[in-house]
Amino acid sequence: MNELSSECREKLLGLRKYLKSLGSVAVAFSSGVDSTFLLKVAHEELGDKAVAITATSCLFPARECNEAESFCREQGIRHIKIKSEELEIPEFKHNPVNRCYLCKRELFGKLLAVAKENDIAFVCEGSNMDDLGDYRPGLKAISELGIKSPLRECGLYKNEIRALSKELGLTTWSKQSFACLGSRFVYGEEITEKKLAMVESAEQLLLDLGFSQLRVRIHGENFARIEVPQKEMERLMALREDICKKFRDFGFLYVTLDLQGYRTGSMNEVLEESEKEKYGNGN
Repeated sequence: MNELSSECREKLLGLRKYLKSLGSVAVAFSSGVDSTFLLKVAHEELGDKAVAITATSCLFPARECNEAESFCREQGIRHIKIKSEELEIPEFKHNPVNRCYLCKRELFGKLLAVAKENDIAFVCEGSNMDDLGDYRPGLKAISELGIKSPLRECGLYKNEIRALSKELGLTTWSKQSFACLGSRFVYGEEITEKKLAMVESAEQLLLDLGFSQLRVRIHGENFARIEVPQKEMERLMALREDICKKFRDFGFLYVTLDLQGYRTGSMNEVLEESEKEKYGNGN
């Protein structure tokens, strides 16, 4: 990555001052690029008054939970784990257009309760400025509950967070982007533990094979649509026989490669603008 700009460094200083002003924070920690960076800076500024809270569920891959535990242990950060089973939320499993709103409303309600029990003033989450460019109904729930979004508050974009993470020595600076496994489902198709396990196993296989950024979208009961960057398609095709065999073991009967390549929020492409406006993104 290129040398940090003065603007980027100013944003980091602003973030440090902002977090310091909060006094004590609980960071919703997924071990992703954004929340890891936020937690690191919060801990540097607030010490023991910055804690991590990780919600485990069938929508959260085991590898991410393990990475969250390892990071907090290495950094000496207090780590609170809670169970948050989204499939128990009314309507969530039916995967409505506002699925993310329902999830975030439930999840951050629990995080607020944990923060109160531990005498922590604020709950923070790691969305950044780039998250305002897509359909993000979960941000509406975050806004309604009064959750703090320090990275957005300080105007930080993903590329800046990666650059600053690298300077801080965080290995997550180059980590692939991740979203909850519920985002792999077509709106209106039921989310089940079985299908979530199929998706998690399929994505883990591709990660183990060295693919840098990917999604395995599930259509119906047994149809997989793989998204990888276009530059990695040739290698995936060279491995297609082994991949298809493994995918069948996971429960997929049909395996396809999306020729448009990896892109965030591809399941949102079917939504009408009126639907996006109805549920909003917290702005």
